[in-house]
Amino acid sequence: MGTALIHSKPTSDPFHVLAFWVPSGDEAHVNFVNEANKWFPAQGSAHGYTYTATNNMEQMTVENMRRYQVILFLDDVHYAMGNDEHRAFEQYVENGGGWMGFHVSAFNDNPNEWPWFFNTFLGTGRFKSNTWWPTKIHYHIDSPNHQTMNGLPNKFDSSVNEWYAWEKDLRRNPDIEILASVDNSSFPVGTDPNQSWYSGYYPVIWSMKKFRAIYCNFGHNNMDYAHHRNTSWTFAARDQDQFLFNALNYLANR
Repeated sequence: MGTALIHSKPTSDPFHVLAFWVPSGDEAHVNFVNEANKWFPAQGSAHGYTYTATNNMEQMTVENMRRYQVILFLDDVHYAMGNDEHRAFEQYVENGGGWMGFHVSAFNDNPNEWPWFFNTFLGTGRFKSNTWWPTKIHYHIDSPNHQTMNGLPNKFDSSVNEWYAWEKDLRRNPDIEILASVDNSSFPVGTDPNQSWYSGYYPVIWSMKKFRAIYCNFGHNNMDYAHHRNTSWTFAARDQDQFLFNALNYLANR
């Protein structure tokens, strides 16, 4: 059994956020989860939501999730899910529940392990490549009129991250709205010559038109692996943080 953390309880008509996380995986992902589970509840009172985090996948039931307006997947969650959790999550979002996933929630070696999620819902298919080492990018806003981009400049800075690409071109998917991509001024992305991007089109934030759902590619802090400490913070980019507040309100239908 896992543990749940309930930190923030705004008093005036808050919406409710439930975050699922796992306690293992790449050290950089675990570090991001620890940061998220401090940052999100700390912001709750100011931004009108309560925040609960759990690593107990038995909490992923239709009955439990209907109490929450927004579900978060903090990185590696789908690896810990079974068929019952898959079906409960699918029913949750098909019934209009809000969802936001980060970084490894879209990573896969075989999309057929959960074809609905990777092919239909996210639209990515198989993971294709990543950049290394983690670096910042400039976001290019592809959908400036989307609610999540309210008040943001057309180009803004990310936090440090390892960036992903997938086999499918999301521009060809009519059910996807790309919200932000890597701005051309960001290249090269990465510092390892063999794992860097020098040009191209890379969507990194998008929404799913048939669902109230958003995927964000960020969620990998830079690590000093030898000393087990992070050297960057995900929630340290002002405009990216503002996007997250906008996104939570959008997902909660506020």
